[in-house]
Amino acid sequence: MDEAAFLEQAEEMLVCIEDLIGRAIDEQDLDLDLELQAGGILKLEFDNGSQIIINKHAAAREIWIAARSGGFHFRPEGDDWIGTRDGRPLLAVLEEAMTQQAGKPVVLAR
Repeated sequence: MDEAAFLEQAEEMLVCIEDLIGRAIDEQDLDLDLELQAGGILKLEFDNGSQIIINKHAAAREIWIAARSGGFHFRPEGDDWIGTRDGRPLLAVLEEAMTQQAGKPVVLAR
């Protein structure tokens, strides 16, 4: 996949993630701030001060998540983004990280 195609696909996924988190904040009464920063970086800050950072990494052709539970890298496979280490889908990993840091269940329904 060339860089332009990657950037387009990654941007679509980041917009999807932003929308899903926005809905979860409203529907699940989550106490967190969601900020879209320059360069397509999503920053989530929880009421306990912890953060999750989600960004695209063009050189590696991956989306990266940094959370309390660790760092995760995802590559596009078909219609999904799959973890490079364990093969788990990005949204499942993000739900778990958000649940851990929010202290209550978080569901990101697609």
